[in-house]
Amino acid sequence: MISKKVEKAFNEQINAEMFSFYLYLAMSAWLAEKGFAGMSTWMKIQADEEMIHAMKFYDHILERNGSVKLTAIEGPKITWKAPLDIFKAALEHEQMITGRINNLMKLSHEESDYASTSFLQWFVDEQVEEEANAQNIIDQMSMVSGNPAALFIVDRELGARPPAAAADATA
Repeated sequence: MISKKVEKAFNEQINAEMFSFYLYLAMSAWLAEKGFAGMSTWMKIQADEEMIHAMKFYDHILERNGSVKLTAIEGPKITWKAPLDIFKAALEHEQMITGRINNLMKLSHEESDYASTSFLQWFVDEQVEEEANAQNIIDQMSMVSGNPAALFIVDRELGARPPAAAADATA
């Protein structure tokens, strides 16, 4: 059975993951509106991944005889100045999520909830990948700054990202 402290924290994480879904969907919409179809697709897939993450917490709580308590999701920012600003905001957001996951890991240790510790290890590893992906895109976009043709190529490459369901199946 999941401890009440871990259950509460995991319910809060469901909300954080759902907010991440909203944020990345808002980023996707802004990019689509500005004509960056590839980047928009990348962010939409990122949003889909966040929903998968929320559902992992949801399922874990229920599998451990806990109670899922869904709360209101805050609305995300909906405008940015440029695509690079979006990816910088995404990296900042992922760093915040990494901090949350680390705190959950600490709590699961304190509560001697080893099933949750094991469950959370996937998220620890995932956050390393999330931050590295965002930083790589920021680095690429910074290199092509001021070069619309090169930005077009980055946009096209980001649009080739596989769907979240396919990517999650290998995890």
